[in-house]
Amino acid sequence: MQTHDFFLILFIILLTARVFAELAVRLKSPSVIGELLAGVVLGPSLLGWIEPIEAIKLMAEIGIILLLFEVGLGTDPKQLAQAGRKSFVVALAGFALPLLLGFSLGYWIFSLPFLVSLFIGGTLTATSIGITARVLTDFNRHHSPEGQIILGAAILDDVMGVVLLALLYEFSIGGGVTLGNASKVISFVAAFFFLAPVVAKLMSVVIKHIHTSTEIPGLIPTTIVSLVLLFAWLAHVMGAPELLGGFAAGLALSRRFFLPFGAALHADPSFAERIETEMKSIIHLFTPIFFVMVGMSLNLREIDWSSPFIWVFSMALLIIAIIGKMLGPCLIRESWPVRWIIGAAMTPRGEVGLIFAELGQESGILNNEIYASMVIVIAFTTVLSPLVLKGLYGGSFSHSLQLEAVDTDKNAN
Repeated sequence: MQTHDFFLILFIILLTARVFAELAVRLKSPSVIGELLAGVVLGPSLLGWIEPIEAIKLMAEIGIILLLFEVGLGTDPKQLAQAGRKSFVVALAGFALPLLLGFSLGYWIFSLPFLVSLFIGGTLTATSIGITARVLTDFNRHHSPEGQIILGAAILDDVMGVVLLALLYEFSIGGGVTLGNASKVISFVAAFFFLAPVVAKLMSVVIKHIHTSTEIPGLIPTTIVSLVLLFAWLAHVMGAPELLGGFAAGLALSRRFFLPFGAALHADPSFAERIETEMKSIIHLFTPIFFVMVGMSLNLREIDWSSPFIWVFSMALLIIAIIGKMLGPCLIRESWPVRWIIGAAMTPRGEVGLIFAELGQESGILNNEIYASMVIVIAFTTVLSPLVLKGLYGGSFSHSLQLEAVDTDKNAN
């Protein structure tokens, strides 16, 4: 491909992703849905203008790594500790139930291979904390009791999901599901998360020292992106997906985290906030490329829509995706309105689910029909959850929550 042709392709991808994302937000849907649809329109499913060439795939990989970096950056273990046992129960149930139900559906009912069924169950474990947090913030409920439970559970879901993603990656390239492969990945994860904050601490000292004396702009994004890419390379060298390196970098650099870098930044919160602010523009430049790539990876024309499999399988996946997240809140002692809200907030799979599905498709584990079903279910839960939450908070449940808050205040006094 000629250089000027690549520039034109990149221009079309970025512009189309932005236009569709804006339309999605105006229609009260998450921006990721618009970016996904942009890929469907540009790819073989509709117009067929763009093929997923290697250069775009590479930029999409950077987008995935930065996306996981942002997830790690937003992880707040203190919030998780404050939410306590209820968050842990909701997260554990919301992780285990979809995994078991999705695996059972694929392996026992549809007679799919063992590893394929594992990828299906793993994809359904995801929870999009970004979408959930945005809806809670819109209704000013992110500091409410149920908001703390939701955010704490979503954070824990992210951590468990990334570890599971590393395991599935190893299984897909390491010769199948074995105890040896699993032990290798778990040992790596433990070692990597121990070393990550040490490296981040050293980098923080250098960055803060140079930042006060340099007259050249762009120091923070340059050094932070360099660190993220270094962690991604280290992850690959140690036999795990590059994604885990991005997540570990974000976790270690989080200003809310208790690891050394967070402690170093504690005395200078404005500097920490500047790091997050300057990184956002870079993250938001690359991540739409990944979601467009997911859409372009779909070829809806090759799917036999007259086959009962695609419809039955997609519907069964959707039911499991919803039930698996709604059952968790039933295990904690809360009123039914709060349980419904927590379950609905944990339902969207969003960007995390798409990462699982894309890894399965790229490694050849998921065929086009299964991959399409997964993406359809991820998109549906991502769109449905914010609408349900808005309906719950705007309806009769809102009055019930206000009464509960009054009763709580009376009991506290």
